[in-house]
Amino acid sequence: MNNNAKLKREFPLHLMLIPGVILLLIYSYFPMVGIAFAFQKFIPIRGLFGSEWVGLDNFRYVMQMPDFWKVLWNTFYISSMKIIAGQIVPIAIALLLNEMKRELVKRGIQTLIYLPHFLSWVILGAVLVDILSPSEGIVNQLLQQFGMDPIFFLGSNKWFPTVIIASDVWKEFGFSTIVYLAAITSINPSLYEAAIVDGAGHLKQAWHITLPGMVPIIVLLATLSLGNVLNAGFDQVFNLYSPTVYESGDILDTLIYRIGLVDAQFGVATAIGLFKSVVSLVLISVSYVLAYRVANYRIF
Repeated sequence: MNNNAKLKREFPLHLMLIPGVILLLIYSYFPMVGIAFAFQKFIPIRGLFGSEWVGLDNFRYVMQMPDFWKVLWNTFYISSMKIIAGQIVPIAIALLLNEMKRELVKRGIQTLIYLPHFLSWVILGAVLVDILSPSEGIVNQLLQQFGMDPIFFLGSNKWFPTVIIASDVWKEFGFSTIVYLAAITSINPSLYEAAIVDGAGHLKQAWHITLPGMVPIIVLLATLSLGNVLNAGFDQVFNLYSPTVYESGDILDTLIYRIGLVDAQFGVATAIGLFKSVVSLVLISVSYVLAYRVANYRIF
């Protein structure tokens, strides 16, 4: 097929890409002009070209902020724990569901655990505030039934990160479970038949057949998740935190929100955002290299 015929055949497909390209330019590339704010003392009334250029002063100011490194640690800790727990829990649930023989019950459980994925943190945040209330929350009422003192989960620096991690895993593990169940279906059934003939029980089948068969997708998802190490979940934290838990729950995204939109320090907020973006770019690049070498992952 010559080039003209090929171009004529593929031309409608290229036309279909135009809306997506336009949206990509509007929402992803044009806003990158705002990166210049990180090097300016940006004042909205003066605009991008009228604001004073300060070079790296905003970055120096950020690095000297007394709470910045604590916020960076909170972000890394919360997101890392989310990634680890978000891998372990779905794998365990997928293994358990795979052993269920009643398809109706199995699919019903899949639907129930998948539903929270579709709810926003505005709704789930309100639910968690009610459930974990120190006075009327059902969790503290149960604790009191066992003679324990009520715990202010959302107002304690000791408990707040745990609540954030656990609630995120509860919301998202249903989606990941479906991915792992799909990986299990690709395992050759004859391996299980041979294991049964050799006398292997369900536990040994899961350990020696199911888990090794899931390893490629586990490695792939784990390596690709490295790019989210500095994404601890703005929606979730913003809807659940308060000034009393800034010490343990404040993350980069909420710090950017307060500095940029509340305090109107647009240059400083942009500097923090640019710092986060650069680190995320490096981590995403590393994750794709690892996925390529370890899990044989290809982008195209």
